Amino acid sequence: MSQQAHYRACHLCEAICGVEIITEGPQIISIKGDLKDPLSRGHICPKAIALQDLHEDPDRIRTPKKRVGDEWQDISWTQAFEEIAERVAHLQLEKGNNAVAVYAGNPNVHNYGNLTHGRVLRKALATRNNFSATSLDQLPHHVMALQMFGHQFMVPVADIDRTQFMLIFGANPIASNGSMMTVPDVKKRLKSIQQRGGEFVVIDPRRSETAELADQHAFIKPGTDAYVLLAMIRLLFEEGLVDTGNLTQELEGLHLIEALVAPFTLSLAEAQSGISEAVIADIARRFANADSAACYGRMGVSVQAYGTLCQWAIQILNILTGNLDAEGGVIVPNSAVGYVQPGEPSPGHLGRFHSRVSQLPEFGGEFPSTVLAEEILTTGEDQVKALFTLAGNPVLSAPNGRRLDEAFAQLDLMVSIDIYINETTRHADYILPPTGPLEHDHYDYAFLRLAVHNTARFNEPVFPKPEGALHDWEILNGLGNAISTKKNIRNSTLPPPDMLMDMALQSGPYSKKAGHPAELSLAVLKANPHGVDLGPLQPALMSRICTQDKKIHLLAPLVESEVSRLFAQASESAVQRFPLSLIGRRHVRSNNSWMHNYHRLVKGKPRWQCLMHPDDLAARGIDCGQKVKISSRVGEIELEVQSSDEMMPGVISVPHGWGHQRKGVVMSIASKQGGQSVNDLTDDEYYDQSTGNSALNGVPVEVSAAV
Repeated sequence: MSQQAHYRACHLCEAICGVEIITEGPQIISIKGDLKDPLSRGHICPKAIALQDLHEDPDRIRTPKKRVGDEWQDISWTQAFEEIAERVAHLQLEKGNNAVAVYAGNPNVHNYGNLTHGRVLRKALATRNNFSATSLDQLPHHVMALQMFGHQFMVPVADIDRTQFMLIFGANPIASNGSMMTVPDVKKRLKSIQQRGGEFVVIDPRRSETAELADQHAFIKPGTDAYVLLAMIRLLFEEGLVDTGNLTQELEGLHLIEALVAPFTLSLAEAQSGISEAVIADIARRFANADSAACYGRMGVSVQAYGTLCQWAIQILNILTGNLDAEGGVIVPNSAVGYVQPGEPSPGHLGRFHSRVSQLPEFGGEFPSTVLAEEILTTGEDQVKALFTLAGNPVLSAPNGRRLDEAFAQLDLMVSIDIYINETTRHADYILPPTGPLEHDHYDYAFLRLAVHNTARFNEPVFPKPEGALHDWEILNGLGNAISTKKNIRNSTLPPPDMLMDMALQSGPYSKKAGHPAELSLAVLKANPHGVDLGPLQPALMSRICTQDKKIHLLAPLVESEVSRLFAQASESAVQRFPLSLIGRRHVRSNNSWMHNYHRLVKGKPRWQCLMHPDDLAARGIDCGQKVKISSRVGEIELEVQSSDEMMPGVISVPHGWGHQRKGVVMSIASKQGGQSVNDLTDDEYYDQSTGNSALNGVPVEVSAAV
């Protein structure tokens, strides 16, 4: 049997590195980086090698499952669709459409069939109770894109390959390979900044892998980034460093910014953040005076109590220094599919309606996931009684996971489209497993529109679809059709996602229709398995702006209210019951909970311990390696602690996604791992008040020796 080479992108994180997979019949012989991929340039991390573990995993579900008592029974697709549709139709007839909720997890954006066909199921359910992982990690980016540029997907990314100064708040791209910024081979790209005479600076409560390589690292108290950012903006006005360049005439509200940030002095920023006035001022001046500069912030600033304000301030810093829509600054990528321009659908909306219990605003038709548990547990009209989860594990990824555990156990019906029996799906009545990632085609719709270099590639399946299996889009079509039929409503199914991508490619900016020499189509991408290089990012924001007046809106009511709230908080006395601050931690071998059942990724030293500064340990009489109790308002966990001077005093770090020992989980490797779920500590009542986005960083905690 001869060997065959397959070229595609690894889908296990946002970097989408190109890989070469050598197979011999049904066996994978090797996986290595694709040297001809124009975006990743041969780079891969250990996750790509683990694609083999995922494909061969004996714990992966391959047939539909139905819960009967405490047992799981294999059933046919026909039976599954029929029974689920019957129960949904009966429940919604009795309780109303909003009695059913949908939660879409992080893996959905790694699989284009879920992205293109999720709407088929949602249309059939016709519920307003929609939730997703968006409000657990990236909602502030989209809210600011909508407010400033008129569309939720007009998210600028750093032009890292041409910048001379990169300022990074609360991000560790060397471990994440970028997030909300698709940047494979990021270590080499960051070093290239230094090699061409530039620099990059990291502001983070932990001296992370990225901070270790930076020209400068400054420790910052979690949740105080907004004070530093606003002080930097104030300094630009004070010292005459504002230069908005070619965008000056396109800015609406510029004259209001100086007065808005006036209270945020360098001394206030130092008092709140722990970074000295001199350091803040020096970084701001170097950023403003650089030939080109890009400010980028991720989880540390997005997933905190002022996440939306931080993302606004980051864009203001880029705008005031002339670095928005400029080479070496931050640019909205020119993607082949999803190229946002005036008239594009789904621009987004905020606060058209509010959640039933806590009255938090929807965004783009989704409620913040922080309120999912209370919508299930609180009685009354429109109480959620049934839940569909699409490739999501909110018990481990959302705040106050124990409360979600409790809520899911009380549902009348739960259906999960998933490949594992995990901490969430163990509560399901039906689990519907799609094909594995190497068994279907794929186009990286979400991440190519956030890439630091414009490319396009189509991923052919490596292996044929197993007999009796269904792709995710086929499951969604089947469920949507069955439920619509039972409810006697019209709900057209959609054609395969490759057809939808082909239509998008042939009407996009690189198509024959647009007069572009690439003349992109699905056929062209199939003929170029390594991908097509579409060139560096190109400034074109004002030709694509989606606001009604074609201006960049620098202010919005929610920004003004958040600035007022932030300033008022500075004078409030701190609560001492939980004197430490909890932050997360990323590792290159661990993305989310669904990465922990692969031997190649979990082997080696354990990575789930709590990291804590030696002074904080000494003050509590705790030794390195000792088991400690970590407590928050909502719960407590016990975990081994490691002494580390990479932590800022007063801050502890625990990575998310661990804690697989719950009863009923069928993930043999993961269940043998240690660790606890950090989201048994994070607080579902601690969130960004402007959007409801979860605040998973800066959570008040205390640590004591375990008894």
